[in-house]
Amino acid sequence: MAYIIFLTIVGLGIFLCFLRMLKGPTPSDRAVAFDTVSTVTTALLVLLGLIFGRYVYLDVALVYAVLTFIGSVAIARFLERGI
Repeated sequence: MAYIIFLTIVGLGIFLCFLRMLKGPTPSDRAVAFDTVSTVTTALLVLLGLIFGRYVYLDVALVYAVLTFIGSVAIARFLERGI
């Protein structure tokens, strides 16, 4: 039962961040929403690994977190200076 509550809260967080990504008034808001979605998705992968007992999800979450960090840094550099 607690897992369903956790998954609902995480899903709601991802949905609200996607709304901010779509409607963000500035590109900076959209970049922050992208970073937040990636962080919450990483937490979701860890939670799913815990629920299903499949620890490969933890490895996937780690790789996903590193790749989205690199993507966030690239977006921030682009917004700051351009290409």
